Amino acid sequence: MAVRAPHPDTPELRERWGSFTWTDENAAKAKEIVKRYPEGRQRSAVMPLLDLAQRQVGAETNTQGWLPIPVIEFVADYLGMPAIRVLEVASFYTMYNLAPVGRFHVQVCGTTPCMLRGSDDILEACYKRGMKKGHTTEDGLWTLTEVECMGNCATAPMVQINDGNYEDLTPERLDRVLDELAAGRQPKEGTQEPGRHTSEPVGGPTTLKEMVGENHDYRGEW
Repeated sequence: MAVRAPHPDTPELRERWGSFTWTDENAAKAKEIVKRYPEGRQRSAVMPLLDLAQRQVGAETNTQGWLPIPVIEFVADYLGMPAIRVLEVASFYTMYNLAPVGRFHVQVCGTTPCMLRGSDDILEACYKRGMKKGHTTEDGLWTLTEVECMGNCATAPMVQINDGNYEDLTPERLDRVLDELAAGRQPKEGTQEPGRHTSEPVGGPTTLKEMVGENHDYRGEW
């Protein structure tokens, strides 16, 4: 599981991120986000603003992004919230990174459906590339995290890499995805099973087959 402890708040961290503020583009986005909520409910914008801040940090560091304590404090001040309340949100949801991550954050689902479909082999493929859970590789390319269910049980095993989901994986298919990312290319997201489009049965349906071509009425047969 992902470790949810914030990165140490050091003087060096303060020097780098203590003056964090929105870029001009993100300042406009932040205002638009806050406007979505009724007057007096602006604090409800905390989650999308944390995501926006994390993406800005990512753009500045050429990584997926993370939330240093000074950045969390900036979001808190922007919304008029105690910093501890914003930290509570950031530490609860694993979509927010509380420590530096690499260019690609490889999140492997290890929950039961993925485990039964080979997630241990997927993790082993990551280990063979020098990845270690909770760590970033020396070249800064990969950060590996094992996470709970991400909702792709029908296409297990799966990983999420930054904003993309890659499903129906084998070690060989994962290697191909990682090779493409490392080369600066964007591999196909979603299912990696040839001929499969989403989560439909592999090889076609085994029941209600007549529904494939038309809205078949089964009531007379039942």
